[in-house]
Amino acid sequence: MAGMTGEQNIANIFIDIIPDMCFVVSSTRDVLVYNKRARELLGLPATPTEPISFYSLLTDDSPRPLLPVLRTMDRAPEAEVRFKTADGQVVEALLSIRKIKGVGADFLYVIARDVSEVKKKELDLLRFSNVVHYTVNPIQITDAQGRMVYVNPAFEKATGYTKEELIGSNPNKLSSGKYAKEFWQKVWHTINTGKVWTGEVENKRKSGDALFSQLLISPIIDADGKVVGFLGTHRDITEQRQLEQQLMHSQKMESIGTLAAGIAHEVGNPLASISSIVQVLLRTLTDDFAKERLGLVQSQVHRITKIIRDLVDFSRPSNYQIQPTDLVRTLTDAVEIVKMGKKAKDVTFVTHVRRQIPILPLVPDQISQVFINILLNAVDALKGKHGTITAEVGRNEGDVFITIADDGCGILPENMPKIFEPFFTTKQVGEGTGLGLWVSYGIVRSFRGDLTVTSSWGRGTSFCMKLPLVGKDYVNG
Repeated sequence: MAGMTGEQNIANIFIDIIPDMCFVVSSTRDVLVYNKRARELLGLPATPTEPISFYSLLTDDSPRPLLPVLRTMDRAPEAEVRFKTADGQVVEALLSIRKIKGVGADFLYVIARDVSEVKKKELDLLRFSNVVHYTVNPIQITDAQGRMVYVNPAFEKATGYTKEELIGSNPNKLSSGKYAKEFWQKVWHTINTGKVWTGEVENKRKSGDALFSQLLISPIIDADGKVVGFLGTHRDITEQRQLEQQLMHSQKMESIGTLAAGIAHEVGNPLASISSIVQVLLRTLTDDFAKERLGLVQSQVHRITKIIRDLVDFSRPSNYQIQPTDLVRTLTDAVEIVKMGKKAKDVTFVTHVRRQIPILPLVPDQISQVFINILLNAVDALKGKHGTITAEVGRNEGDVFITIADDGCGILPENMPKIFEPFFTTKQVGEGTGLGLWVSYGIVRSFRGDLTVTSSWGRGTSFCMKLPLVGKDYVNG
């Protein structure tokens, strides 16, 4: 600057080599001296032609931290300000201000460090963290050793674990145990070499239920190209898998129904001939021993005939006439029938009707058959002991739900997928054909409904029948 002494020139040389912006500011907040970095960054003239107010270098919304320092002898804590450049850009800066006592006047020595890039990175990181934190997809971040260092709320919700239970743990905490050691070795080899791995995996929730997810694992790489962690993004496809399994089950049941119709036809004709011959022989024979044996044959023929009739009922459930049906009355009648059985003498039956239930177009005898089949199975599950069977009827805007639950022995997990298959039974030989639930499933499906089961071994079983709500007239309260 003009009129500078040799000492001032030396001082300027020293502040010019400082990489941060430097200013000497008067007590009136005018800039007396600034360095090369300030000239380059803010577009200041090499030699000012008029006084420059320090505050004129700041944006209108920037803090103004000089005055408190001028009023005291204290060194100001670091303050953040926003400079504006000659071309309208904004430079975020961190100020360090020191008061200097001069001859007859005080000055401020201001060092301004450009933190624009740091701020930008912090903003990018904040945006990224918000996206990760609030996304609907479960996300986990691990360190290079595979220990979880972050999980988002969606991950907590999907797994059932809290972040406190997960942070510091290995992801194998969620392992279903259904993958060989070699599978995970290949995954780790892929991501440790800086590559992305994608695939579908089955994990296990805290409750023990299966959690199917489409998983993408991305390595987190630092500036030196070193893998320092991993970002795992999950897409929960459990519901999709369940729907696929239901579709496969429905297709399998449809195929079995077609097969059953053919078997019923092929077996029914010769069986009718056998039954006719037995009846003729019973009328003509006088030998008591022969009649007794033929009576045994006849009873077995009747048993086979009933099985064939059940097969036909499953494959052709529309043979019966659809009528307006009161579901609650039908269920109540079915309960009264089952209560009369010898096995049900120590059983308590409870029925709840949660809301008004409409009259539905169904086949009353078929729906009654479904109720009786499920209720009899519930009685058998109690194995002659004291217990409770609860029947509950409710509805929402689109469906009616009938739930029949018992607190009996329950169903083993390995038997659950086979519960609606034909001829599958856990009862002793001669105690059941294994067709009751199969036929019941077919009847419910014929009315565009669904029949599902949930069970806990040793604690009980619950069957839920869902039927589409198409009736208009409401009854039962």
